[in-house]
Amino acid sequence: MSDLLFIKTSSLGDVIHHMPAITELRRHQPQARISWLVEEAFAPLVRLHAGVDVVIPVASRRWRRELHRLSTWREMRQFIVGLRAQSYDDIVDTQGLLRTAVMAKLARGRRHGYDAQSAREPSASRFYDERYRVDRGRHAIERNRMLTALALGHQLDDVLDFGLDRAGLAGPRTAPYGILLHATAQPAKEWPEESWIALGRMLSGRGVELVLPWGRPSERDRSARIGRALGHTGVPDHGPLDAVARLIAGASFAIGVDTGLLHLAAALGVPLVAIFVASEPGLTGPMGSGPIAVVGGRTKPPSARDVVAALDRISR
Repeated sequence: MSDLLFIKTSSLGDVIHHMPAITELRRHQPQARISWLVEEAFAPLVRLHAGVDVVIPVASRRWRRELHRLSTWREMRQFIVGLRAQSYDDIVDTQGLLRTAVMAKLARGRRHGYDAQSAREPSASRFYDERYRVDRGRHAIERNRMLTALALGHQLDDVLDFGLDRAGLAGPRTAPYGILLHATAQPAKEWPEESWIALGRMLSGRGVELVLPWGRPSERDRSARIGRALGHTGVPDHGPLDAVARLIAGASFAIGVDTGLLHLAAALGVPLVAIFVASEPGLTGPMGSGPIAVVGGRTKPPSARDVVAALDRISR
């Protein structure tokens, strides 16, 4: 039985884009023991993937903010000791960053990663035992799958499967609701607040409650403002990612900007309208088994009417 470690720590979209590679590997190596090293905030989501045996949380984001604390250095040492306590047959770093390459170097096993031309940070390639050329112009999902297949010696399948069970996560069906994913960590990707309000008003009368999840306090405030303007929306409590996944899984549809939760909706197969404002969907656009419509782009942000028309197309 092979003992394998994957390193894909963040961000949320990157973590979701790595899931099909795990599902595909599991089909080819059903007896393998698969571990995944991931940022602590995303660990609850990774645990929902049926193909992952062991989730190893790392707190690198929090550590960077708290390097002045002695407790942080103790925690970092404990993490390194724990990581080195296990020996792996193969370690695959699909992130391709210097910090994740260092984590791969700390772990014990044969290390695989992108070559200098393929990695997001070329210097990361120096830390791998085996390096692979993977076209940077391919979609992120395909890059993850290709690197995994090259490193572990299997062929790519035709099936795209994120390893998430929408029906199991959604639970018993309740009154229909739609998800509006307005929040993004990159201000340039935001769709104007007035556009969300216009969209909500156009969707009123369809018998579907609108739900506005949020992550940071500023996003909670925006959810509340949009909700007050519309009067028929819900603002859920903040919760871990597995709870957010269950909320999205039960939705009739999702509409959102280019952010991690948008890719989670796509991974779950929820009917989806993706709003692009400051990025193009070619390299990181949403992919999944459900109906997906993409509107807008770097130079042409969509109107609320464009979004409603796209929702109607995928709802037919």
